[in-house]
Amino acid sequence: MRYVLDSSAIIAYLWDERGAAVTDSLLSDRSLQCYAHAINICEVYYHLLRHSSEEDAEAVLTALLEAGLLLRSDMDTGMWKQAARFKSLGRIALADCFCLALAKRLDATVVTADRHEFEPLVAQGDAQPILFIR
Repeated sequence: MRYVLDSSAIIAYLWDERGAAVTDSLLSDRSLQCYAHAINICEVYYHLLRHSSEEDAEAVLTALLEAGLLLRSDMDTGMWKQAARFKSLGRIALADCFCLALAKRLDATVVTADRHEFEPLVAQGDAQPILFIR
């Protein structure tokens, strides 16, 4: 099975917030493939820079990759157009639209804590399967 983690799922994991165990179990299971789009990792990196240091941000990025997170940086025309289609459906962050577009491309399940952004898409039937970690 394939999963695409958005920044909220990764941040919950890093800060041991509610839902962290779900993300941890996905990353720990080597039979699964866990991906993140570079734009979502950019959000995590930015969050770390604001609340810690560049050194910590680099260490966390390395640890995520060592934990098995697969980084994708797809930015071809099909990808950004699909992200734009998701963005046009409602109030959802652009980075989350890339998470959705990557999940669609990989036929994967989105992993997120952001119910307020993703639930409207679920209700419309316009998204890949979504696993809410809380």
